[in-house]
Amino acid sequence: MVLSSAPPDAPARADRLVHRISELRRARNAVILAHNYQLPEVQDVADLVGDSLFLSREAARTAADVIVFCGVHFMAETAAILSPGRTVLLPDLEAGCSLAETITAEQLRLWKAEHPGAVVVSYVNTSAEVKAESDYCCTSSNAAAVVRGIPEDREILFCPDMFLGAHVERVTGRRMHVWMGECHVHAGIDAAALQATRRSHPDAELLVHPECGCTSSTLYRVGEGDLPGPACVVSSTEGMVRRAAESPARTFIVATEVGILHRMRQQSPDKTFLPAAESAVCPYMKRITLEKVARALERLEPRVTVPEAIAARARRALDRMVEITG
Repeated sequence: MVLSSAPPDAPARADRLVHRISELRRARNAVILAHNYQLPEVQDVADLVGDSLFLSREAARTAADVIVFCGVHFMAETAAILSPGRTVLLPDLEAGCSLAETITAEQLRLWKAEHPGAVVVSYVNTSAEVKAESDYCCTSSNAAAVVRGIPEDREILFCPDMFLGAHVERVTGRRMHVWMGECHVHAGIDAAALQATRRSHPDAELLVHPECGCTSSTLYRVGEGDLPGPACVVSSTEGMVRRAAESPARTFIVATEVGILHRMRQQSPDKTFLPAAESAVCPYMKRITLEKVARALERLEPRVTVPEAIAARARRALDRMVEITG
C-alpha cells in the first residue's frame, strides 16, 4: 500500500484557500497572472496563464488595481514597469531566476563599451537594470522577429541565454555576439535522454524550448534521419501549447520545465505528454503556493517596485518587445 504524505484535510484546505483567494481577488480588484511553469493548483486559480510575452502584454493593458504575478522576480518587475500606478505583488520574493543572474547591468555596460554602436537585445529573463541598458527586449516567442527587424549592417549583442542566441542565429541567418549564460533547468535537459525517449515512442512529436542545451544536437539528429518520426518543433512555451492542440500527433515529448504539462493535458486531454526530463523542475517557479497567493492578497505584499529612473529606460525596450509579434 502506498501512503500519501499529504494531510487528510489537504483537499478541504485547498478548497478553502481557493475560495479565500476568489473573495480577495474581487475585494482588491486584482488579476492573478501565472506562468506556464507554476504549480498546477496555482495555474488553476489564476485568471490568465501563459508565457512571458503573453503575460507582459496582459500586464500592460490590465484595468485591475492589483497584479498578483505568479512567476519569478524579473516577471513581476516587468509587470511593474509596464503597469505604472498598479500594485504588483510577487507572492515569494525569493522566486528568482538562474538565467537572469548570469548578467548584471555593469557587465552589460562593459560589453557595450567593447562594441560601441551595437544594438543590445536582451531576453526578458533579465533584471530591470539590464533591461534599462538594452535597446530591445524579447521573449522566446519573438526573439527571431526582433532580430530580423534590426538593420543587417548593425552589430548585435544578444544576452544572456547562449542556447536561445544560437537558435536565433540559426533561424535568422544573422551572426551575433552572444552572452554565455544559461538556465540551469533547460541546460540540464539531456539530449541523449530525449533521444532515447523518442526511440521508445517513435510516433511522438518532439516539442523543444530554444533555451534547451539539447536543441542543436536534436535538430541535427532529426535532420540526419537518426530520429525518424514526426516533426521536431522548437518553440516558446505558448507555441508548444498551441502546437500540441493543433498537431495530428497523439503523443508528445516535451523538452522544457515540467509545469507546462499540466496546461497541455488540460487543453488536450485525449493526447499523451511525456517530459523529456522528469528532473526539469525550476525550484524558483515552485516557490509560489496557494497559501502565499492568499497571503499576498490579504496583506498587499510583498510588493515589487522599480525606481522610475530605471523603469523609464527599461520601458522603451519592453514596449518594443510587446509590440513585436513572434
